[in-house]
Amino acid sequence: MTWRLVLWCGLGAAALLAIGFAGWILALPAETSAAAAPPISREEADGALAAIKPPKRQRPLIAIVGINEQSETTDYLMPYGILRRADVANVVALATQPGPMTLFPVLKVQPDATTAEFDAQHPDGADYVIVPAMSRDDDPAVSQWIKGQAAKGAIIVGVCAGAKVVASAGLLDGRRGTTHWFYLKEMAREHPTMRHVRDRRIVVDRGVATTTGISASMPMSLTLIEAIAGRAKAAAVAREIGLESWDARHNSDAFKFTRPFALTAIRNTLAFWQHEQLGIALTPGIDEVSLALVADAWSRTYRSRAVTFAGDVGALRTKHGIRVLPDQIASSWPRDRSLPAIADRPAQALDRALGGIEARYGGRTADFVAMQLEYPRPAAHR
Repeated sequence: MTWRLVLWCGLGAAALLAIGFAGWILALPAETSAAAAPPISREEADGALAAIKPPKRQRPLIAIVGINEQSETTDYLMPYGILRRADVANVVALATQPGPMTLFPVLKVQPDATTAEFDAQHPDGADYVIVPAMSRDDDPAVSQWIKGQAAKGAIIVGVCAGAKVVASAGLLDGRRGTTHWFYLKEMAREHPTMRHVRDRRIVVDRGVATTTGISASMPMSLTLIEAIAGRAKAAAVAREIGLESWDARHNSDAFKFTRPFALTAIRNTLAFWQHEQLGIALTPGIDEVSLALVADAWSRTYRSRAVTFAGDVGALRTKHGIRVLPDQIASSWPRDRSLPAIADRPAQALDRALGGIEARYGGRTADFVAMQLEYPRPAAHR
């Protein structure tokens, strides 16, 4: 009798869980808005540019800061590569501690300096500090350093969920801002005085700029270039990287936790026997922005993880100078698990990566990755 009771109780509990799970899935929206992003007035655009003009130097000093464990890959490397390419500022990649940085979800890099070394060389601080997403929003060393830089007059730029790091430092209290779509409710709960601005992928308020998801690093970087060196220079860099426009337009309703998003995450996670490692050959002079986007995208499928490989253990310098350490030492990789050579035009590299993901795993997975990157994937690529 006892074992039958236990069995029936177990079956009942399983049934309730299944019903609850099905109810949760069905309660999720089936799709997102496909509406065009609302336009931005010239007055608003000019005001945002004026608010992020270089505060100190004619040739600004830009510091990109992260923690050594789990700073976001594209948030960290995209501004570095694009701003270095533009050559309108001195750009340095920083970590809070000595040694390599293990980025998330992929890549390991050697930063240019630590925050302590930067402070010793530049006691008057940076003009701009770019803050990527990190595994800890409240890392004490990062919070203290960001606040110190803001006090010295630096403009603070929180990229994607880096806005949570900026908010934890108290710099979004009473300000307008934004962040990655997934964290908007958390931000509203933990930082209630920050006023979220919808339909803008870049928001600037009194010396603090924030952006929407990971892919917004690209238009944010071009906006900084325009603020520093003018629209013609920004347009030239945009052509080089393959981006047609970089204004702050955004359709917030296009990015949310949907039923297809949830089901794709569950399905791909459960299909563990189909998980695979895909190799990216590290070569000297590789474009770090394209590398970051491709490796990041393929590592967010929940089916695959990108790994870099090279013939020896030493770090290789990218096109614009950051040193990348290979994940594995190998002279080659199996052809059926090798990713194509990294393109030099970052915007095209991301579209090609999403196209490759669709070909390998299906359109749902490609859309799942684009949603994580908060990337408005062109209809032609779907």
